[in-house]
Amino acid sequence: MSSTKTISIPLVGLLLFLCCWTSTAKAAAEKEYYVKYKDPKQPISARIKDLMGRMTLEEKIGQMIQLDRENMTAEIMRDYKIGSLLSAGGSVPRFKATALDWINMFNTFQNGSLSTRLGIPMIYGIDAVHGHNNVYKATIFPHNIGLGATRDKELVKKIGIATALEIRATGINYAFAPCIAVCRDPRWGRCYESYSEDPEIVSEMTDIIYGLQGDIPQNIPKGIPFVGGKDKVAACAKHFVGDGGTIKGIDENNTVIDWHGLLSIHMPAYYQSIIKGVSTIMVSYSSWNGKKMHANRNLVTGFLKKTLKFKGFVISDWQGIDKITYPVHSNYSYSVFAGVHAGIDMIMVPYNYTEFIDILTDHVNNKRIPMSRINDAVSRILRVKFSMGLFENPWADQTFVDKLGSQGHRDLAREAVRKSLVLLKNGKNADSPLLPLPKNTSKILVAGTHANNLGYQCGGWTMTWQGLSGNNHTAGTTILSAIAAAVDPNTEIVYSENPDSELVESNNFSYAIVAVGEHPYAEMYGDSQNLTIAEPGPNVINNVCGKVKCVVLIVSGRPLVIEPHVGSIDALVAAWLPGTEGHGVADVLFGDYGFTGKLPRTWFKTLDQLPMNVGDPHYDPLYPFGYGLSTNPIQSS
Repeated sequence: MSSTKTISIPLVGLLLFLCCWTSTAKAAAEKEYYVKYKDPKQPISARIKDLMGRMTLEEKIGQMIQLDRENMTAEIMRDYKIGSLLSAGGSVPRFKATALDWINMFNTFQNGSLSTRLGIPMIYGIDAVHGHNNVYKATIFPHNIGLGATRDKELVKKIGIATALEIRATGINYAFAPCIAVCRDPRWGRCYESYSEDPEIVSEMTDIIYGLQGDIPQNIPKGIPFVGGKDKVAACAKHFVGDGGTIKGIDENNTVIDWHGLLSIHMPAYYQSIIKGVSTIMVSYSSWNGKKMHANRNLVTGFLKKTLKFKGFVISDWQGIDKITYPVHSNYSYSVFAGVHAGIDMIMVPYNYTEFIDILTDHVNNKRIPMSRINDAVSRILRVKFSMGLFENPWADQTFVDKLGSQGHRDLAREAVRKSLVLLKNGKNADSPLLPLPKNTSKILVAGTHANNLGYQCGGWTMTWQGLSGNNHTAGTTILSAIAAAVDPNTEIVYSENPDSELVESNNFSYAIVAVGEHPYAEMYGDSQNLTIAEPGPNVINNVCGKVKCVVLIVSGRPLVIEPHVGSIDALVAAWLPGTEGHGVADVLFGDYGFTGKLPRTWFKTLDQLPMNVGDPHYDPLYPFGYGLSTNPIQSS
């Protein structure tokens, strides 16, 4: 018995020791396994602090870079710890890529990001400025100038919801929208990206942020970015600030205005965007009173971040810091210093990322740029990524694939089109209105370059940066197709892009619908000092109107020179750039719905009046800001 006791005491001790050691080892292992920044139950601030404490300078600078997807690989994402990718206009996985093509591409790049030491997911941006406009068969909504004509911020919010779903259908999670420029001169090639010349309307239309990102909860402090789920995307208010006020509307030029004017005209929409939780703000190429915005520390850091309390991240425009010096990229070391010092957090460096990394690293190591500035940038980028739930859901979600170009979204776009149309003239006098048009008549003429051209209908930033001509680049309904679907089957339609007078005079047309306007364009190439209807548009108006009752549709991104033709036109409609759903035009022409749109900007008489905006002295427009005739819907014959 005694020998048994002698042996059992050490055995019991050994067992207790092993038990304690196992528990301690298990606890240590669990402690080692637990990583605070990966814990969604932790506050975002705690997750940022934990992750930042683990990051090297190399990893932090990698987060500050956004590359174009072209020529990128998952290995580059991994090896350089890149924080973001983008698709510039027309930068796509393949021609007519499907949603699954986009998803597979996205996941390949995301796999590279998640393969890094810390596994920080990338954010992927794209210019979804009127729907998911780079993607084949996506719903293309009217450009912002048309949405401004609706005055309907609830509609714009719904468009944001639909656009976010279509973006997510391709795996992408960040939209470079909305553009909240206040265009003060229609000669600017981006004027159609502006909701209005009126800062109040532009501010109201920032409700699209609620659609893109979700309604912001009341407990979220002002300035904190908020993205409300896997069906939402990070939004980007652009271009900070004054881009719509440049001299003669020249793109990337100088906006000459005093501080009060900048605050009262160009700044209000940014304040509203911040209140609504916008995640990112993009800096403008333009200058304010001679100072490049990409190098303007007083406005970017001093006013935007400190005074307005914006807590999301500030992103450059495409090669925006390169343009701080002239010739472009001529003193890149200074440009990197000036841009980052100004307060830009994420730099759109499409191609020369190794040069950027080397230069910024050198600036930090030599204390020209303090580490506090790098930490500010990276913490803001991480705040947006955590708010989006990217660490929990980094992969593309195929749940939303069927939302791309869905019928519900096309119906919404059709509604937006009909609400955006502005009726400028209806009949030679008040007693003889031409609109609504009868559906049941013998023969009608449809004419003009824009009647049967989906590319012209959509304008720039559609499938490519500058836009395209033709009907084969995406899916939609042309104005001609919509007219054919709307009229009685027994009504004969004669279509001619450029009819001569003989065709018009030799047929007994009941009326003619003429669709003319501008060819597609975007920034820079769209700047115009003449604002004329593209040829042969004026010739079409001359050959048709006056010989038969005619309604002229101006399909454009801004007011054009029309005053010389108004006398011969029976009815005149500003159709803006309606997008893929031409049915919306026919809905109103034939009286299924009434005209309700109001001019979002002043329609000038002559070019020498420009710039001219409501409230200016000697205001003498052809059609004033806010003008728009109305019609009542009818039961068409």
